[in-house]
Amino acid sequence: MQADFIITNALIVDGTGAPAVPGHLAIRGQTIAAVGQFALPDGVPCIDARGKVLAPGFIDSHTHDDGYLLAHPDMRPKVSQGITTVVTGNCGISLAPLSARDALPQPLDLLGPPALFGFDTFADWLARLARQPAATNVIPLVGHTTLRVAVMDDTSRAATPAERSAMAALLDEAMDAGAFGISTGTFYPPASAAPTDELLDVCAPLAGRAAIYATHLRDEADAIVPAMEEALLIGRATGARVVFSHHKLAGERNHGRSRETLDLISRAAESQPVCLDCHPYPATSTMLRLDRVRLASRTMITWSQGYPEATGRDYSDVQAELGLDDDAMLARLAPAGAIYFLMDPQDVTRIFEHPLTMVGSDGLPFDPHPHPRQWGTFTHVLRRLVREERVLSLPAAIHRMTGLAAEQYGLEKRGLLRKEYHADVVLLDPETVTDLATFAAPVQQSQGIDAVWVNGELVWNGQQPSGALPGQVLKPARGAGTEVVG
Repeated sequence: MQADFIITNALIVDGTGAPAVPGHLAIRGQTIAAVGQFALPDGVPCIDARGKVLAPGFIDSHTHDDGYLLAHPDMRPKVSQGITTVVTGNCGISLAPLSARDALPQPLDLLGPPALFGFDTFADWLARLARQPAATNVIPLVGHTTLRVAVMDDTSRAATPAERSAMAALLDEAMDAGAFGISTGTFYPPASAAPTDELLDVCAPLAGRAAIYATHLRDEADAIVPAMEEALLIGRATGARVVFSHHKLAGERNHGRSRETLDLISRAAESQPVCLDCHPYPATSTMLRLDRVRLASRTMITWSQGYPEATGRDYSDVQAELGLDDDAMLARLAPAGAIYFLMDPQDVTRIFEHPLTMVGSDGLPFDPHPHPRQWGTFTHVLRRLVREERVLSLPAAIHRMTGLAAEQYGLEKRGLLRKEYHADVVLLDPETVTDLATFAAPVQQSQGIDAVWVNGELVWNGQQPSGALPGQVLKPARGAGTEVVG
């Protein structure tokens, strides 16, 4: 056997959900040369794992890292959690295709400053990532809101037939360039006026492509079921796999309804491809909106252009300080972002128990005071849901982070520790792995992730990024298998 190096004496958790087994893993070039029990060849460097867990690299099924990949290619917040692949372009917002402009409508500004935009085609952005790779692999989605902003002069109305055709053409071009599918965010103002028939018209190019339809639902509160049914209808019409993004039930009067929504997902999965992602916190984060403030038990300000002094503080404290009502507060702070404590922890746990639930951080990497999920989602799952509360076994949790996500996104030879698979690998200590990021101090890297390799190259040494940037822009396996751009 030929290998560049071998990780020895590990507990192999292979990503399938099977129990851990002791063994070694050999890497040659970008792939796994051998895994399991085998004789160690002479002259090959060995890394003694000393009984620690070796797992496939984690796949972050829901990110907004589109611009962060370019601005901070070492991807420290992600590789420090064991993440080797990120899904971008979620919630209807993607960096491309959108020409350069001085100002961005919310929520596009959640992806970063206007200077990061300026890719007229999706292919242009993918080409830049191929020329300037990051430490992680990328699964790209194109955002419906981005298409609307690119094509329409007024997004407060339904698109005209000509505008729908123009958006569909941009989506078709993006799919040809390597997009895995589209995401929608009809919850947000630039897309909330889009009726179902507009979504069906724009998404027509998904048909026949084994594509993804990921959705930040129109409503995650009282009207969540009709919103889910709309998404499932679009999935059936296009043949796309529906991904319910950051599945949640917002507001106290909806607490406990995860039983209803998960049952709907289970029944739908019997007749069409469907899955969901979730992060393990009872709070969400997005642009500052009064409807969310009024639903939340607590709101924290993550950034404010109108009143920067509010950053990192509770909305109620700032409101008392300024002596303003809600409408005046919004006008004073906007544009701004916030964290909303909206969910019942029991719903979050129940959602994680569902067999189709993947793990997605949904972090907003450019927020000055971000939600801790950007730095701690995956290690939080391993600490709290696995080690402390035993909601999931370690193999089950890792399966959701790896093999399940690779299957749902149609990745070939990724997500499992198998011979000839791509060498995306994480070495962790199951007894000490933990998140340190908190709502009060969110920018803190995790502990207990000892090493991370992406396509066979070390990107995280347990303390800091290595500086290597071996990430690849993945392409979906539409008959020919997963390839890379460039």
